[in-house]
Amino acid sequence: MNYKFFTQKQKGTPQSQPIPGREAEMIQGRSGGWMFDAGIWKMLRRCLLIGTAKSTYYAGKQELTEDFVAVVREAVAKNPTRVAEEILYASDGRSINNSAPILALVLLSMGEAPEAKKAFQEIFPQVVRTGSHFYEWLNYTKSLRGFGKVIREVGKNWLSREDVKGLAYQLLKYQQRQGFSHRDALRMFHVKPTTEDQQLLFNWVIKGWEELPTQIPSEALAQIWWYEWLKRNPDQTHEAISKGRLTHEMAAPVGKMDRQAWQLLFNQMPIGAMLRNLGSLTELGVLRADACDNLRRVEAVLNNKEHLRKGRIHPIDVLKALKTYESGGRLGRSQKTWNPVTRIVDILETAVELSFEVVEPTGKAFMHAVDVSGSMSSLVADMGLSCCEIATTMALVTAKAEKNYTIRGFATDFRNLDITAKDSFSSAVRKASNQNFGGTDASVAYDWMIKHKFKADVVCFWTDSESWAGYKHPSQALEEYRKKVNRNVKAVYVTLAPYRISLVDPNDPLSWDLAGFDPNTPRVIQMLATGEL
Repeated sequence: MNYKFFTQKQKGTPQSQPIPGREAEMIQGRSGGWMFDAGIWKMLRRCLLIGTAKSTYYAGKQELTEDFVAVVREAVAKNPTRVAEEILYASDGRSINNSAPILALVLLSMGEAPEAKKAFQEIFPQVVRTGSHFYEWLNYTKSLRGFGKVIREVGKNWLSREDVKGLAYQLLKYQQRQGFSHRDALRMFHVKPTTEDQQLLFNWVIKGWEELPTQIPSEALAQIWWYEWLKRNPDQTHEAISKGRLTHEMAAPVGKMDRQAWQLLFNQMPIGAMLRNLGSLTELGVLRADACDNLRRVEAVLNNKEHLRKGRIHPIDVLKALKTYESGGRLGRSQKTWNPVTRIVDILETAVELSFEVVEPTGKAFMHAVDVSGSMSSLVADMGLSCCEIATTMALVTAKAEKNYTIRGFATDFRNLDITAKDSFSSAVRKASNQNFGGTDASVAYDWMIKHKFKADVVCFWTDSESWAGYKHPSQALEEYRKKVNRNVKAVYVTLAPYRISLVDPNDPLSWDLAGFDPNTPRVIQMLATGEL
């Protein structure tokens, strides 16, 4: 026994201290470790993509959202146009849901500069696309700022659009949300009809139809006519669904729903609704192992890359659907239980992979370091998924696109997770979750690669970036790895929590910090690997 471990000179700085001479560039994370300051723009993108409405391991949702709001306000004051671009980027199917972009949209409208108001007006219809979005925006607006001239203008424009058929669909599907009804909105924004169809639609919203017109007034109002007809003829649900193309939100509250009614809904069900209702459709017997035509439709919809993109289906939504469906109803909010159909599980596995952007193998050697420390056990938003599960999924998608890869897990050691590209996402998630414990030291990945002379072209970290337990900083360990193994190695840190910290040395041209949960991340990593970016 001796004290060499204590007396020998350390090659790095403990992560509990800032790197000497770099103090001004670093901030202390909530874990106590010191990391580089990611800055407001990286923080903004993380918050928009990940959201802050769920507590993490190190911070509550109130604290996280206060940080988010402060960052948006600071960014709006500096460059409102860039904030608008970030909101649009996140809202276009990249954020795990549209709530964070909608909150940021309200904060953008509160900017003092004319450019902020203008940017808000320009992007409003692209962010607030559905009746549900509209109600959520109203709720945040009422709470944070009130209804001034700019707000009344965009609200009035949204409710008086020329596409009356599309507006009627939204007003019928989402009749009230978040304490508001469309009657409230029409009165609040003083919307005046400019066409006969608008007049009939607004009359229906405000007063309803005491008497059903003997004929459908116009194609634009056909769904509303059939909805009103079904209210008066609930025994004729099948006819109303077939001829009126009613969705389950329209038909279920007023019709008599049986298996055949759900079959008719399934026949025309859009991709988002199908993904959410797989369990219910199985429980009802619409989806069964011997219902071959129905299973073929599920596959044709969910395993179509273009359908996934147009439906703005986020990969994490598909992963959530996979985990919930495979559980047979034990997970998630469903009150129902079902026996999962194996083929649907296979279809969802394929859909997870298809929902990410990847290309042909680059031929580079990848080391995927998945953070399996205790802090990664925190659930993300309302997904019912942990940070560790999502990190594992994103790492596996990136690995599946390549031929030369290794996937390991880091906490205070660098563990073999026994995950390969042949793993299903379900099995990979289980393997990682079984080892989800311990402190966090990202530098151990480099130590292991130095010891084993593992020559990686790209090292990908999937982490919340709260590294605190090591005797040297990850950037120092990377520098050592470059000296001893591969001086040209590239490092990519994918941050999966809405914190303003980074493990990337801003002076390192071969290291990148990416915001988590973006479906484009695997493709971006491939482009970084080949030098396209």
